[in-house]
Amino acid sequence: TVRQSLVEGTPVVETRVRIPKGDVVQRVYAVADHGGLTIVEVENDSPMPIAVAFSGVPVLSSRAPSNVPLHGADLPADTVTFPVGHHATTTVAIAHDPTDAAVVDGRLPAASPTAHQVVRGWLALVERASRLLVPDAALASGVVRERCQLVLDGPPDPTDDPIGFLFAVAELVRVGSVAEAWMPEVADAVAALTRHRDHPALGDVLDAAERVSRAADDPRATKDLRKVRAKLLGDATARTPRIVPASIDGLADVIALERAIADGPDLLPAGLPASWLGQHFEVYGVPTGAASAVSFALRWHGARPAVLWECTGDPVELTASTLAPEWRSAERTGETLWPEPPGASAVQELVSQSDDAAPPSDGFDSGSTSFS
Repeated sequence: TVRQSLVEGTPVVETRVRIPKGDVVQRVYAVADHGGLTIVEVENDSPMPIAVAFSGVPVLSSRAPSNVPLHGADLPADTVTFPVGHHATTTVAIAHDPTDAAVVDGRLPAASPTAHQVVRGWLALVERASRLLVPDAALASGVVRERCQLVLDGPPDPTDDPIGFLFAVAELVRVGSVAEAWMPEVADAVAALTRHRDHPALGDVLDAAERVSRAADDPRATKDLRKVRAKLLGDATARTPRIVPASIDGLADVIALERAIADGPDLLPAGLPASWLGQHFEVYGVPTGAASAVSFALRWHGARPAVLWECTGDPVELTASTLAPEWRSAERTGETLWPEPPGASAVQELVSQSDDAAPPSDGFDSGSTSFS
């Protein structure tokens, strides 16, 4: 009966335990306030009152623990207990620095962040890189999870893994890390790429390195990178396949997903996965070059996809080589109706049958998308 997950992919761990008529929900997360706090929220998502006990380490709380013993439970002598009413929440914290002036009295500091606030903070940070509201929710949360883990762990060693290092630093710069600080190590990692001439992602990793050099406003490094590209890749135009990954199991899958959405200025180069047909979705800030990005929404008009887009950074000409071979646009913003993709009619017929059987709803406002 125990289910555990990361809330929206962020480092907020939620554990649910089944009790009669509901769940007890525990959320654990860390904040930097007052020398660092590990905060534990316990929510009673049931109509029955419960008690929760903590032992092994002193906890901070906003109210005094109960002095009524818990009958039928053999608990250590240092245990403190708190009653939790039905549909109520109690919060305690463990101080990383017990000598901090704000925690010496054993009380939880006022206005400590809630789990919801911490989730919103993590999302605001990692979505500076890009925000991918794709039909597969597991892929979207996986992107958040991998970026959060990267922020916590930092990049791999540039000597041991120059390709992983360059990909990681490019992501860190996209979420707000200062690009200039990374340039010496980026130069060393690029020099080490000569040992990886046959790596299938070599073109992508050089794109990542150039993105860092452009963010650092280092034209000399950018020029040198183009020489390295010519030396390592020559006139080669072959690139790794741009298909949507089945799952997100590392930073490489995050990059693969973005490239399946926009391979340079080519949107959805491998077409739409079957599970995305008929599904509205939108993406924000997907790279189309070293200093350019695109945001777009895809909305369905019957069996045909309508695309609304906005480009930022260097000018590019958008294409859709698979879904709309005749279409291209150098406009920074616009909208267009692409041809019907293979299989879309069958999906639309199933959706229509489902809508006929379902009760009326407010529907979808196709004019609600804005990239401002």
